[in-house]
Amino acid sequence: MPEATRPLSELLRHARARLAGAGITDAAFDARLIVEYFSGTTRTDAISTPDRIIMQVVEIEAALDRRIAGEPVHRILGFREFYGMRLGLSAETLEPRPDTETLVDAVLPFVRATAAREGICRILDLGTGTGAIALSFLVQEPLAVATGVDVSDDALATAAANAADLGVSGRFSAKKSDWFAEITGRYHLIVSNPPYIVSSEIEDLQDEVRNFDPRRALDGGPDGLGAYRTIASDVAPHLEQGGLVGLEIGHDQRRDVTELFEQAGYRLIAQHKDLGGNDRALVFGK
Repeated sequence: MPEATRPLSELLRHARARLAGAGITDAAFDARLIVEYFSGTTRTDAISTPDRIIMQVVEIEAALDRRIAGEPVHRILGFREFYGMRLGLSAETLEPRPDTETLVDAVLPFVRATAAREGICRILDLGTGTGAIALSFLVQEPLAVATGVDVSDDALATAAANAADLGVSGRFSAKKSDWFAEITGRYHLIVSNPPYIVSSEIEDLQDEVRNFDPRRALDGGPDGLGAYRTIASDVAPHLEQGGLVGLEIGHDQRRDVTELFEQAGYRLIAQHKDLGGNDRALVFGK
């Protein structure tokens, strides 16, 4: 049985040692996140009051057990930071990652310009998951409104809860639809981080991704391009004149996705790399 209480500094060292000993990458970072979350402390507390007695040792040990068993740290915490927001996670939502912020950065100026010109910017987020992409725009631009689409009731409930937590639920609608199947109306911006992993490569992903992210949010079909074909072929009736389509892509998909959209009558307006230097976001217009 773990000790019932421990000083904060000692607990941090213990947590870091347990994770490092189990071969966890970024053991110090994960240990700090777990200890801070379950103890209600901060980095400042660790410096200013290192001898503070922590009562939640049992909960912290249980969380460390889960991390050592392979569960991602943010799944354990139940949330992840994205674009300055804290987003709740659930079983059927993809864990939003920094690479996707590249897509937000790529089209946020368009959202702001459209809102300034039109008094509104209507956004459709296909496969919204936690709502990460759509909610980023709503937080950043008060004249933006967004519809988040997903086939998962769990994901839609999570996105709606995140919108409420961020105070933007009045401008966010969660709608169940298989891509465009149940969508009506036109939007200034249509965005998506669709599943784009080649089916045969799913088993080669990191355990934390393969075992904990929802499979249908990862699997892009035999060539990884299934969702892009659907979006390219069906987007036209839903895009306002002068509207844009913004997409996250896999690092080696720029040429293939560009060809799909060019064949559908669109042109590549912008392409953006992530912080690792990989192709990550494409923006198309008519």
